[in-house]
Amino acid sequence: MPYRRTENVERRLAARHAAIVAAAREAASEGGMAAVQIAPVARRAGIAAGTVYRYFSGKTDLIAAVLAEISEREIGALRRAAANAPGPLSALAYVITRFAARVLRHRRLAFAAIAEPVDAALDPIRLKFRKLLADEFATRIAAAIASGHLPEQDANLAAVGVLGLLVEGTIGPLAPQSGGRERELVQSLALTALRALGLADPRARGLVVQTKVTDD
Repeated sequence: MPYRRTENVERRLAARHAAIVAAAREAASEGGMAAVQIAPVARRAGIAAGTVYRYFSGKTDLIAAVLAEISEREIGALRRAAANAPGPLSALAYVITRFAARVLRHRRLAFAAIAEPVDAALDPIRLKFRKLLADEFATRIAAAIASGHLPEQDANLAAVGVLGLLVEGTIGPLAPQSGGRERELVQSLALTALRALGLADPRARGLVVQTKVTDD
C-alpha cells in the first residue's frame, strides 16, 4: 500500500518550504541574488544544508522559488490597493503609488527581482513577473479609459511605458537617491505617469495629493 502523507506532515513540509524561501528572500534583500547560496540560506532557516536539497535541486531552483514568491506578494499588494480605491482613476493612482513606494522601501530586493543580472535560466520567470506587473497597470488604465477619465490609447502599450518609468525612476542607474524623500519621489513619479497617460495637470496633481503613499 503506497505511503500517504498526513495533513500534519503536509503542513510541516509546507512550513519548511516557506521558511527556506523566506530565508532566501532575506538574503536577497541584503546582498542581491548573488547572496542566495544554499549553506547561508540553510543557516538562516535553522536547518542543515542537506535539508534544503530535499526541497530544491540547487541555487537556481531556489532563486526561481524566491522570484515566484516575490511576484505573488507584489501582485497581491497592487490588487489590494486597487480594491480599496473609490473609482477607476483612483485605483490607477493607488496602484502606481503603491508600486513605487514598495520598490523604494525594498530597493535592494526590487533590483534583485527585476534588474539584477542572474542565470539566464531565470529570465523567463523574471519576464513573467514583469508581464504580470504590466498587466495590472494595463487593467487599471483600460478601466480609466472606459470610464472616460483618460483619453483613448493603447492600454497595454501605456502600461509598459508606466512600468518602465517607475522602474527606471526607482531602481534604474539614473534614478535619484531618495535620501529620506521617498514620499516626495513617489508623488513625483505618480504625477509624471498620470500626465503621460493624458490626465490634465491640475486633476493629476489633485489626485496625487489625495492618494495615500504607503507600501502596506
